[in-house]
Amino acid sequence: MGFFNLISDYFMKGGFVIYPIIITSVLMWALIFERLLWFNSITRKDIYIQDIKDLLSKGHISDENRGLRAFVLRQFFKNKTGSYGIDSRFIDEAVIKAGYYLDKNIAVITTLAAISPLFGLLGTVTGMIETFDVITFFGTGNPRAMAAGISEALVTTQAGLLVAIPGMFMSVFIARKSKKVKDSLNETGMMIKRMIK
Repeated sequence: MGFFNLISDYFMKGGFVIYPIIITSVLMWALIFERLLWFNSITRKDIYIQDIKDLLSKGHISDENRGLRAFVLRQFFKNKTGSYGIDSRFIDEAVIKAGYYLDKNIAVITTLAAISPLFGLLGTVTGMIETFDVITFFGTGNPRAMAAGISEALVTTQAGLLVAIPGMFMSVFIARKSKKVKDSLNETGMMIKRMIK
C-alpha cells in the first residue's frame, strides 16, 4: 500500500470532522510561513543599529534597506522639522507603526492552534455516538461494526493534537521573535532621539 493510500485511508477513518482539522492546519501553516518569511526579509535587509549615527550624519538612507529600523529612520528623515519635540513625536509614531506589523496574524495562529483539538474532540464525540448507534442496532457481538466509530474518535483526536502541538510551539516562537524585534525597534527610536538632541 502506497503512502497516498495510507493518507487517504487515514482521512476516511476520520470521518467528516477531519476536513475542518485539515482546513485549520493549512490556514495555520500558511500564516506561520508568511510570518517566518516576513521576519526573514525584514531582518535581512535592515540596517545595523551601529550604522544609525553615520546615516543620521548623511541625512538619507538607501532604498535597498527595507527593514523596520530603516523604516523608522526613513520616516524621521521624511518628517524632520528641526524641533526636537516634534521630531521625537514622529519617531515614536514610526516605532508604533512599525510595531503594528510585528504582531500581525500571531493571534490568528494561536487561535487556529487552539481550536484544532476542539475539532478533534468533536470527532471523538461523533465517533462515540456512531459506536453507540452500532451497539444499539447490533449489540456488542459485532466488534468490526463498532470499529469504525472508535477509529473516527481516535483519528480525529490524534489529528487535532498533531495540528495543535506544533502550532502552539510556532505561535510562541513567532511571538518571541516579534518581541525581540519590537525591543530592538524601541532601542532604535531611543537612540535616534538621543542623537538628535
